[in-house]
Amino acid sequence: MPLAKFILKPGVDREGTSYDNEGGWFDSNLIRFNRGRPQKIGGWRKDSSSTFIGTCRALHGWVDLEGTRYLGLGTTNKYYLEENNADFTDITPIRKTSTNSITFSATNGSSTITATDSSHGAVIGDFVTISGAVSLGGNVTAAVLNQEYQIVTVPTANTYTFTAKDTSDATVTANASDSGNGGSGVDGAYQINCGLDVYVQSTGWGAGLWGASTWGSSSALTSVNQLRLWSHDHFGEDLLMNVRAGGVYYWDESSGTSSRAVALSEISGANLAPTVGLQVLVSETDRHVIVLGADPVSGGSRSGSVDPMLIAFSDQENAAEWESLTTNTAGSLRLSEGSMIIGGLKARQEILIWTDTSLYSMQFIGPPYTFGLNLLNKGSGLISPNGAINAAPGVFWMSTDNFYVYNGSVQKLPCSVHSYVFDDITLGQAHKTFAFSNAQFDEIGWFYCSSSSTEIDRYVCYDYVDNVWTYGNLSRTAWLDQGIVNYPRATANNYLYEHEFGYNDDGSPMTNVYIESSDLDIGEGEEFAFISKLIPDVRFLNNSSGGQVNFVLKTRDYPGDSLSTKSTNALTSTTQKKDMRARARQAVIRFESDDDDTTANDDVGWRIGATRLEIRGDGRR
Repeated sequence: MPLAKFILKPGVDREGTSYDNEGGWFDSNLIRFNRGRPQKIGGWRKDSSSTFIGTCRALHGWVDLEGTRYLGLGTTNKYYLEENNADFTDITPIRKTSTNSITFSATNGSSTITATDSSHGAVIGDFVTISGAVSLGGNVTAAVLNQEYQIVTVPTANTYTFTAKDTSDATVTANASDSGNGGSGVDGAYQINCGLDVYVQSTGWGAGLWGASTWGSSSALTSVNQLRLWSHDHFGEDLLMNVRAGGVYYWDESSGTSSRAVALSEISGANLAPTVGLQVLVSETDRHVIVLGADPVSGGSRSGSVDPMLIAFSDQENAAEWESLTTNTAGSLRLSEGSMIIGGLKARQEILIWTDTSLYSMQFIGPPYTFGLNLLNKGSGLISPNGAINAAPGVFWMSTDNFYVYNGSVQKLPCSVHSYVFDDITLGQAHKTFAFSNAQFDEIGWFYCSSSSTEIDRYVCYDYVDNVWTYGNLSRTAWLDQGIVNYPRATANNYLYEHEFGYNDDGSPMTNVYIESSDLDIGEGEEFAFISKLIPDVRFLNNSSGGQVNFVLKTRDYPGDSLSTKSTNALTSTTQKKDMRARARQAVIRFESDDDDTTANDDVGWRIGATRLEIRGDGRR
């Protein structure tokens, strides 16, 4: 009987039907193509057992002059530093310090403490560090009060509540003796307001069509009423950070991780430094600090309100000086196409800046103008502030309806899973979309929210060497490729993960890994086929003696029929052949591993080669 060899076209193609993509792959999850062959993606493990508070949507790594490696993490609630892979250190800036002004009240039998502080400015979820308090008289001791707390409710502009805890984080319940107010010397250090973990479409610029509603019907975009996104870049050894639509901050490395970041406008020598912005970055060769969406100068000072199309830049090699003078290179520029800057990215000898409708190139041209702007393209806006990524062939980005690449000119990127992605995406949460690169495997891609989710739950990936696409289900809210760090880093579930480590899911078997072909038929589907034997060609990675992957054969007689599973066979490194019996006009082959048998699938990857099936014609009906 004849053996038919199947080496299917690399990449997943969903633009047509399963039948018209004969000879190709149609569906996948947690699969990549390595030189044209499908294989299970690499695994991941926790970077450490430490957790962070909030959802992380920003990662940045750099090295100081002594070789100390830093990793910055910006979350919904805080900003952290990881130094040489040690535990996270909280360097969140302080918004306000109250001195001798906080009092407390407690209720017998309750763990809720009400704090009174006039015009505290806090919102739910904020953090405050209390000091100088004395015992309320009972269970609520000075040690209980004098620590950091997250604010639970904000009943009024002068009061807020928190849940009392001891130094081991156990809840403390007040008793009848807790009748004091904490004394007259209570101080409070309030961290900057936390942001939302959801994008609010009705807030700020671009909420609807221009002129479609009453002027001013959309509230102003602020860091409090919008999805919390951080941008960051290092200025030498130091770190610049910006809360989108909020403050611009500076962390001085020489002060160590025990010191917090401070407002850029408050550093030594600061002159007209922006107080708010949409993104901060540092130009590569000329070393200007650049704030996109900065607040304009008005009456000799910064206005404190984001100008969504203004670009401000400091004097060269000077993060403190922002006043435009004939003796320096500080200044500003304004974009004209679009209504709001979405994001910027450093590229080769230029900075690319996207508005909601267009792409600009910003290049250093020297005094007296410092920077020049070129409009590169209209109609190719950016889906999110983190929606663009650098890679070897150029800069790739995702808009709300297409993928693009820029390598001297803007080109639309052909995509074999375009409909799959853009027909099933939650555009209302598009600002969460996060672009990633994995240079080890020549990949770029995007984590995004499918239509059934308001949080990232899916990814789409492009191999720019083999020119193929894959997709799958994986929740990662931020990503940093290897380079400064040894492994790619990603965040999820309040943990930082190292990727491309083995083939397990943080020490547990990786589940629901599969790739499935399009329909295969005999004689243009006119004849029935009988499949009786499989000769597999599988390479097991990392642990060949313990590897196992399942081969699944599905069939149907017409394209409109549902697929019927006819055979499932476990394949190992010693499997020579598998006998089966299946008769149909069309067949689909699938390779999958749930890794539910940890003995047979302990940290094992697999790659599919040339699959052979024994097929013979079985006549017409």
